[in-house]
Amino acid sequence: METLILLFGLGAPEVMIIAFAILLLFGGKKIPELMRGLGKGIKEFNSAKATIEGEIKEGMRDADKKAIDDK
Repeated sequence: METLILLFGLGAPEVMIIAFAILLLFGGKKIPELMRGLGKGIKEFNSAKATIEGEIKEGMRDADKKAIDDK
């Protein structure tokens, strides 16, 4: 968590103000729903990223195999 905070240049007071603002805007009952939706979105994004990476690697292997076969 320290790395993330340092990455954006935020200290403890700024993080607390942001958390308080989120609590005020969405209320205590909506935050779990928002976090659940955010988690699902991140999971879907990572799944799509892994699928695309796999397809790219498979295409590169096929291209390398074809290049070796052509020699």
